[in-house]
Amino acid sequence: MKKIRVLLFKPGIDGHWRGILTVSRALTEAGMEVIFEGFKSVDTIVEAAFQEDVDVIGYSVHSGAHHEWTRRLSQTLDEKGARDSFLIIVGGAIPHADHEALKQEGADAVFSPGTNTKDIVRFIEENVGGAGR
Repeated sequence: MKKIRVLLFKPGIDGHWRGILTVSRALTEAGMEVIFEGFKSVDTIVEAAFQEDVDVIGYSVHSGAHHEWTRRLSQTLDEKGARDSFLIIVGGAIPHADHEALKQEGADAVFSPGTNTKDIVRFIEENVGGAGR
């Protein structure tokens, strides 16, 4: 069976690494292959997602720009006709009141601080392979 491949990044120069590193480790321990790109632009990440043949694109944001980054990622994928090619997960210091709007903007799931990493693993395992992925 093919391993689930996950591309994780921090958009722009957004700091606070602990959460994304914790998630990266949990996904690796769950048997997924994780590619961590660090600080990157959306265009760079979309190209890397194609080159690395990933199933999931995930990012963590703490700057308050979560709407902008989600819209930009979704728009870039739409322009390439690839929005349904990847599961999109967003994490970080994101108010719960913004979760539904982020899903409408293109995120498949939003995870806030304190989320059990097992819930993130389960979400990915249950959703990779669906909706054209």
